[in-house]
Amino acid sequence: MSSGGEGFTPPGPKDFNLPPIGPDKTFEFLGQTMYLGVTKPMLQLALSVIIIVAFFWMATRRTAMVPSKMQYVGEAAYGMVRNSLARDNIGPEFMKFVPFLVSLFFFILVNNYFGLIPFIQLPTVSRFGVPVALALIAWLVYNAVGIQKHGFLGYLKHQTVPAGVKGPVLALLIPLEFFSNILVRPVTLALRLFANLFAGHILLLLFALGGEYLIMEMGGMYIGAGLLSFLMFMLISVLEMLVMFLQAYVFVLLTSMYIAGAIADEH
Repeated sequence: MSSGGEGFTPPGPKDFNLPPIGPDKTFEFLGQTMYLGVTKPMLQLALSVIIIVAFFWMATRRTAMVPSKMQYVGEAAYGMVRNSLARDNIGPEFMKFVPFLVSLFFFILVNNYFGLIPFIQLPTVSRFGVPVALALIAWLVYNAVGIQKHGFLGYLKHQTVPAGVKGPVLALLIPLEFFSNILVRPVTLALRLFANLFAGHILLLLFALGGEYLIMEMGGMYIGAGLLSFLMFMLISVLEMLVMFLQAYVFVLLTSMYIAGAIADEH
């Protein structure tokens, strides 16, 4: 945010391009300044793993027939992913995919909620490389299990040739099915997760920094507008809590559906 004489500079993509922690080493790539070293998002990714492992360790270290509050929360969280995402979508073979889906869901969820934690306040998946990596992992998993079950050529046929369709129309449908089922899915997975968290964080920055500017720099009759801006910041934060959960849920829901489609007997 600039000074009062220069006016308010709204937040933008540059606010997500954080320098590394420690020595500032940079290089130019395709006209962009790239950083070398450990960055804040990298530390958040590592921290999220520690948080998830610690949570489930505390929830399961002393299991009992009458669960403690921590055990109950852990079992409920695990059961939600196991039952509503894995079992209900994949079917009889769901158990082999539960560890992957549980890990994926809570990894995304924790990194989403980093955007609302004071002194962190950055959803890790608002950096495009993170959702791209997650989408590629999901893509590799559901394609790998599909190839394992049907064979490479059998899986290509399974994904590109609609059941019961014959004749010249296949010349049109096969490229469309290949494009849709093989190429587009990881792109839409990554973009959906990134765009929602990126846009939400931009909104939070806008109302927080805008409110600060109106109160601290403009003052006078603008104080009321600044307070309203802070109120909008708090309301959007509550909305973002729901969005962050839903985006983790939808990402894993779609992944489980793609796995189910890959191992299904019919397309």
